[in-house]
Amino acid sequence: MGERHEYEVVSSTHRFRGRVIDVRTDIVRMPGGGTGERDVVTHPGAVGVVAIDAEGRVLLIKQYRHALREAIWEVPAGIRDVGGEPREETARRELLEETGWTARTWRHLVTVHPTPGYADERFDVYLATGVAESHDRPEVVDEELDLELRWIPLADACAEVLAGTITNAMCVSGVLAAARLLGV
Repeated sequence: MGERHEYEVVSSTHRFRGRVIDVRTDIVRMPGGGTGERDVVTHPGAVGVVAIDAEGRVLLIKQYRHALREAIWEVPAGIRDVGGEPREETARRELLEETGWTARTWRHLVTVHPTPGYADERFDVYLATGVAESHDRPEVVDEELDLELRWIPLADACAEVLAGTITNAMCVSGVLAAARLLGV
């Protein structure tokens, strides 16, 4: 096999700057010398937490997602919106902010690029064990005021993933990775 082609960006035009995402169009040099347009969504990244209690249950939240116009089951998660904050620290903060729970032990589970055909988004999912309810939860605002929490056996969460009841990509990948790691 020959040398891999370098996909040089010839030019880039910003189309949209939003609160969370930006969109740009890149003109990219293709193999053979031509060029092609590629729209790219840029995203700061996110983290998720598969919190497992001593009984082998996972903590899920039901949160409204406006793009879907419905509330769906997810793991606690959040955007990496604090500059320079390490990913694991973002996960710790999000677990506390969204649920009021903390964890003693943390382990990276999986990294996912959910839509690499057009977005640079990356999310990292952590396994949190040794969980405990905290009395230091920050003030709850916006969508978090409407969150529903439930503890569900990890095996049941896997069944819901496979049945199509749980569809959030971070939750799907995190639940299945935790089940594999823990032998569920």
